Amino acid sequence: MNIIITIVLTALAVLYAGLFKAKKALLPLTIVGLLVALGFVAVSWNTPATFFGMGQIDQMMQMDNFALAFSGITILGTLFIFLLTQNYFVKDSENVAEYFTLILFTLSGIIIMVSYQNLSMLFVGLEIMSVSLYVLAGIKKLNFASNEASLKYFLMGAFSTGFLLFGIALIYGATGSFDLTVIQQYLVNHVKTVSPLFYVGVMLMMIGLSFKVGAVPFHFWTPDVYEGSPSLITAFMSTVVKTAGFAAFLRLFAGAFAPLHDFWMPALMVIVIITLCVGNITALYQKNFKRMLAYSSISHAGYLLFSLIVLTPNSASNVLVYAAAYTFASIIAFAVLILVKQRTGADSFDSFNGLAKRNPLAALSLTIAMLSLAGIPLTAGFIGKYVMFLNVMQNYQTVLVVIAILNALIGFYYYFKVIVAMYFKEGTEVQLSIPFQYKVVLVLAVIVTLLLGVYPSLILNLI
Repeated sequence: MNIIITIVLTALAVLYAGLFKAKKALLPLTIVGLLVALGFVAVSWNTPATFFGMGQIDQMMQMDNFALAFSGITILGTLFIFLLTQNYFVKDSENVAEYFTLILFTLSGIIIMVSYQNLSMLFVGLEIMSVSLYVLAGIKKLNFASNEASLKYFLMGAFSTGFLLFGIALIYGATGSFDLTVIQQYLVNHVKTVSPLFYVGVMLMMIGLSFKVGAVPFHFWTPDVYEGSPSLITAFMSTVVKTAGFAAFLRLFAGAFAPLHDFWMPALMVIVIITLCVGNITALYQKNFKRMLAYSSISHAGYLLFSLIVLTPNSASNVLVYAAAYTFASIIAFAVLILVKQRTGADSFDSFNGLAKRNPLAALSLTIAMLSLAGIPLTAGFIGKYVMFLNVMQNYQTVLVVIAILNALIGFYYYFKVIVAMYFKEGTEVQLSIPFQYKVVLVLAVIVTLLLGVYPSLILNLI
């Protein structure tokens, strides 16, 4: 609870700092608040699980190692995103504090999402996160693409929330409780007499959460929203927000719904296969780097869902490793994209032509990010894919592994297009300078990506 309180108080402090025109204090206040929240994560690590509640219900949220691990990754990812805000929002509005506050409130919803013990708190956390993101997607008020992204995200988000709420209502009708432990115990005690309402509720919740993580066929909002939103907000949505979605997915389906694994697994496997194929094949045909990253994020959603196809004690750790690898590589990619777009005004692959000559640091960082996303050895992305493949191979899901490997090979092509453009094509001679904060993010993210690729045990056995 200290983590959420710290983030909310930081958001309010930043908002009041903006009210009194203390613009220079916004980023330092935010960084200090996030570092304090990370400190609470570290202090609470490996302590007995703590439950928090309201009124007569004392188990609304559970702060265990699972929640702390994913809270740490999301807070660290958000910290990196904030370091990329240098002069980013100023050109669109003078009220920069509002944007900082919205991102922090989004993060508070995310912490609730990764630590819920009661389905009502899943909904509360999801809505706190989503409402803030609807505003952030349309942050550029005079930009038609940004407005369109915000409207699409709002409509599709509200639609998916309807599925989720209906599913929660049916599960409550079948079990009489929102508590995950009670729901799981109901399934254990009524193996052969589970209410039909429960089966329908499980499928509706799967649909609702698949919308949130951008899995096919519930992905239609993802490319347009990611492309239309400001690049910094897209980076936040495709990394921190997606990680939270998968943590929520995992806590529910690998925990409370685990006794019904044989029922919902075939449907999930179909979603995984079409997500991998649609995401990778569609990314092949993209000429816009940002849109390619959007379809790439869809394919990575497929890999992350591997952890639910075969439930093992390592499923949570595997998701954590993959989410960390994907988060830091994507932050590098979006950081370089923002710099290139500020100089060239475009985000096509051609914008990266000759980047290695103009700025070797940016080119090297982006190369490592692309190699990690492609799953090349000695990067965190390779370890992420390896543990996911190993997870499903233990149950002889060879067909799924073959499909996944073929899709990974497709991914090599569109990721290497960027590397080829940077090193082997002639581009403009416009000099690309990197602000100090961007250098910090690029260097730290590259170190983390390589460190996890060489020493994956650093986080592989955390949970």
